[in-house]
Order: sequence, then structure tokens, then C-alpha cells
Amino acid sequence: MDKEIIRVSPISEALAKIRAPLSPAVKANGFVFVSGLPPLDRQTGAVVKGDIEVQTELSLENVKAALEAAGSSLDKVVKVTIYVANAAWFPTVNAIYARYFPNDPPARTFVAVGSWPLEFDIEIECIALA
Repeated sequence: MDKEIIRVSPISEALAKIRAPLSPAVKANGFVFVSGLPPLDRQTGAVVKGDIEVQTELSLENVKAALEAAGSSLDKVVKVTIYVANAAWFPTVNAIYARYFPNDPPARTFVAVGSWPLEFDIEIECIALA
């Protein structure tokens, strides 16, 4: 099995700074696995604490950046998992998500969670074809 760790700047650096033992993306056997990515500002690596619309948009932009760094794209995504701090945000998140996956959307799971170790309300992970 070939496995390639994909660096996604400045996300990789932000993860290293907080000593998070994970890679933003890994390419293996024809797939790209993108870790749950929160709303990080891609210029600074800092967590953005905006409303759920802002956070969702940034999380999806980070997923897109990770896929592109691995040589993939949103069009090649086969599975998405969305984790949110409040299930009531389902319609809001869906409206933004639909702009990123307007046709033939991938399989998806939407999960409400209790909390994270950092101050954000959403993170999104996916699996795509390489």
C-alpha cells in the first residue's frame, strides 16, 4: 500500500503548533482521506469564531484546499461527514453545502457532537477519489 501525507499550508502548521497528531489529508490506494477540518483561516491558521454560516464556508474551503493539495477535487468526493455542535443548524449548513456539491452530491452523514478542544462549531471530513 502506498501512503502519502499531504501538507496543506497553513493548516499543517496550525496542527503542529497545537500538537495534534494528525495529517490534514492522506492519499492512499487511489483515495484521498481528508481529516475533519474546522473553520481555520488559511492565511493565519487561526480558528475563526464567526456564526455558523462563516464557519461552514471556511470548513468547506479548507476541505477543498486539502483535496486540491492532494491532486483531487470536490467533484471526486464520494463521502462526507459533517460534525456540528447544534443539530438545529442542519438547514443552514445544507444551504451552504449545496453550493459546493450542486450536482450528484456524495454520500453524507450529519452528526451533532458535544464539544471540541478548540472554539469552533463545525468540522467537515471527506473521502475522495485521487
